Amino acid sequence: MLRRVVITGQGLVSPLGNSSAQLWDALIGGRSGVGPLVSVATDALPTRFGAEARDFTGSIEDFGPLEKTFARTIKKSLKMMCREIQMGVAVAQLAMADARLDLSQVDLDRIGVLYGSDHMLTLPQEFTVGIRNCLDAEGKFHLSRWAEAGLPAVEPLWLLKYLPNLPAAHIAIFNNLHGPNNSLTLREASSNQAIAEAYCTIERGHADLMIAGATGTRVHPGRTLHVVLQEQIAKDASDPATMCRPFDKNRTGQVIGEGAAAIILEELAHAEKRGAHIFGEMVGFGSSSVSSLRGGGNSYQASRNALSQALRTSRLTPDGVGHFNAHGLATVRCDQEEARAIHDVFRERAKPLPVVACKSYFGNLGAGSGVVELIASVLALNHGRLFRTLNYETPDPECPIHVVSRDDETPGDSFISLNLAPQGPASAVVVRKFAA
Repeated sequence: MLRRVVITGQGLVSPLGNSSAQLWDALIGGRSGVGPLVSVATDALPTRFGAEARDFTGSIEDFGPLEKTFARTIKKSLKMMCREIQMGVAVAQLAMADARLDLSQVDLDRIGVLYGSDHMLTLPQEFTVGIRNCLDAEGKFHLSRWAEAGLPAVEPLWLLKYLPNLPAAHIAIFNNLHGPNNSLTLREASSNQAIAEAYCTIERGHADLMIAGATGTRVHPGRTLHVVLQEQIAKDASDPATMCRPFDKNRTGQVIGEGAAAIILEELAHAEKRGAHIFGEMVGFGSSSVSSLRGGGNSYQASRNALSQALRTSRLTPDGVGHFNAHGLATVRCDQEEARAIHDVFRERAKPLPVVACKSYFGNLGAGSGVVELIASVLALNHGRLFRTLNYETPDPECPIHVVSRDDETPGDSFISLNLAPQGPASAVVVRKFAA
């Protein structure tokens, strides 16, 4: 008999705040997290705006309530974490606090960590002194000097600050967790893929509790350049809050952002035994990766495959899905392909499927987007109220879906959340209201 898996804790760092309450208030209030970029220079960029997690400073206070000795341990390690890793570790600690998880009362061999992330890029400053040491009087760089004069100026353990498996590793080490531990790097598809694998780990009996999360950014000196050179970026507007327009006919591209989130997934009997509050039950998932022979992703087919699998594993019919939390990147092509997949999978519904797009509030958080979006929909289930998609004013005939643009629609009793990556991966998870 398969084990039931429930959600018992949530933690997040986002452009809309660092708590579920702050996130919900912003969603219901229609408040955007997009504003002028302050952490990266914008002189050479096609945009001056983005969605930064401004309330996250990287100080130990951002990691939630911690015992003093434990707080000192994490604080000592902060200098060996880049911002993405710091956010990833912080949301895990926040999620455990939210779940009221007392590690002294559980079997640590049965608790694991599964995280998603982007590829983490080094900050240019890591090499500034070393490069200067290799310049001649005319300012020309000489590689022949690097071994003797450049490399010794680089911090010996600098690489450990940027390894994508380290959020999960740090979380396990800090909390003495001995269960399954894994890391996935599938860009924006990482979140749901990590959650799905954590769900399967519990379902097949390899763990009783998993911390599942992801961390990511598009706000970074190197990463931002990659995005603006390769993808469609929203045009600046007099009001930056109007820039991200998922599925709207007049959308101009994605808005860059940063964030992280984690949830506590727990086997039902284990959660009930310790009296945990249950936010929802995970009941299914789907994933697919479809690329052309030339390497470009086929988001339509990957999305359709993932959604069909999600319905199959959750045993839900199209009419049984309450609402849909879309990837909603706000680029012309990605939105069209995703919308077409949603339409084709759910076209037989008696009523149109309500679709929301959280990125209209905070842009593309990279790998961190999916878990923040999942938490948003879990909150909607628990509040019995569905938030609207910001800036959806003119329907696009090429996006034949029902985008929620008002505050009077209900979330239903379940949802599917979908995320995509440009190279072809798609991942989806299915959550429903908990019923004993």
